[in-house]
Amino acid sequence: AQETAQLEEHLQGWGEVILAGDRVVRWEKPWFPGALMGATTVLFLLIYYLDPSVLTGLSCTVMLLCLADYLVPTLAPRVFGSNKWTTEQQQRFHEICGNLVKTQRRVVGWWKRLCALKEEKPKMYFASVISSLLAVAWIGQQVHNLFLTYLIVSFLLLLPGLNQHGVITKYACMAKREINKLLKQKEKKNE
Repeated sequence: AQETAQLEEHLQGWGEVILAGDRVVRWEKPWFPGALMGATTVLFLLIYYLDPSVLTGLSCTVMLLCLADYLVPTLAPRVFGSNKWTTEQQQRFHEICGNLVKTQRRVVGWWKRLCALKEEKPKMYFASVISSLLAVAWIGQQVHNLFLTYLIVSFLLLLPGLNQHGVITKYACMAKREINKLLKQKEKKNE
């Protein structure tokens, strides 16, 4: 709760923007997924067309982040009208900050589990890390960097909406049923 309160305080100037972004990524309107994909596609096509060097791309990204960090807290109240901040909006903002804290804890937990695996089972750690990195390196060799980044960004932007509308649960259950069918068929063959 303390971490969530600290994050809320830190992001207070971004509250209206975060709530608007949350509505878009959770697909509150049926045209939001198309708009997300359209904006993402236009951005990546612009990057592809301009073909900036790594240093230029990094410099422009940091410059845009600095501009946003300076302008959003001052312009957001004028654009969104912060005097209209309701208890419902405050509750949703609190939920978003809580989810961000939970996600951070999960990532830290995964990292700690990986470190514990290294200490407890170094051979298992070595084999799993090397095989995972080899798979990622092979995928990186087969797929263009920008296209791979586009796919990852698109998936991450669509993930909250897919989760909100039950698409992930539906397909995860379907996959689980199919895997169980295959395992039962294998058991029957072994008998």
